[in-house]
Amino acid sequence: MWETLSLSSVDKEMMQRIREKSILQAQESAKEAMEAKASARREDQKYTLNVMMKIEEEERKRIEDMKENERIKATKELETWKEHQRKAEEHKIIQREEKLYQQEKQIEEERKKLKHKGLTRNSISRNLATKGRNSEIIFFEKLKEDSIPAPRSVGNIKINFTPRVFPTALRESQVAAEEEWLHKQAEARRATNTDIPELCDLKEEEKNPEWLKDKGNKLFATENYLAAINAYNLAIRLNNKIPLLYLNRAACHLKLKNLHKAIEDSSKALELLTPPVADNANARMKAHVRRGTAFCQLELYVEGLQDYEAALKIDPSNKIVQNDAEKIRNIIQGTELKS
Repeated sequence: MWETLSLSSVDKEMMQRIREKSILQAQESAKEAMEAKASARREDQKYTLNVMMKIEEEERKRIEDMKENERIKATKELETWKEHQRKAEEHKIIQREEKLYQQEKQIEEERKKLKHKGLTRNSISRNLATKGRNSEIIFFEKLKEDSIPAPRSVGNIKINFTPRVFPTALRESQVAAEEEWLHKQAEARRATNTDIPELCDLKEEEKNPEWLKDKGNKLFATENYLAAINAYNLAIRLNNKIPLLYLNRAACHLKLKNLHKAIEDSSKALELLTPPVADNANARMKAHVRRGTAFCQLELYVEGLQDYEAALKIDPSNKIVQNDAEKIRNIIQGTELKS
């Protein structure tokens, strides 16, 4: 049994050093254990990779062996067929030669018979020669006809292929990747709304929402507010997640006194400008100011003052917004005094 849980001869600094040393040893042990685990994991991965490569190599070799065996088998069958054809041709030639020999023998016997009957040598020779030539001509014509094969019959084979989007052949290992790619392409087409009729006459670079936004800004600078609204409208149809498009269109509606539309666009811009961070602070302030201006022009001064106060919370040092907010307060106070 220990009498105490601490050493009486060791001061606090010594205890601190011992504790720090123990912590360092524990950290080193943990680090070594992590490195050992990582090394074992790498070895396992390396071993797995080697096994997979070996399996793939064996499979590839097996397929190549099968192809080679099929090729050898086909070659042997072709050679056997050629040998059979050659023997058949030789047999036919032998039969023809035997037939010719029998014909010549018959001619010779007839010649002898005619000689014994007392025919003249010239008439006999002429008749035999004529008959022999005719026989030879008939034989060779028949031989020629037998050697020429019959013409092949003509036919058409109709082949139907499965329609594919990709130019390459279908591979079972690539089916999932191809389907994912087609799904992404369909999503992209739906996102960009490429079937909008107004896009047919535009160039490819003019179908970019950012390009249309810049175009609308230039038209706004030249006070062509209707054309600027059209540019912003088309950009929003292409991508309705850009808050600056709604914010700029709200400014155009304010210029044209479309106050309700200005309030709607400012509210939509504030919805998209989330979460509120420093990067979108200026845009949020403009949205509050433009909505507040539209409320004030509709004589809804209380709602307008709320938006101006929200803008001041974002940018308390903006003198113009401070002065406008003060004017709205005076108008509200004057209205209350009159009432």
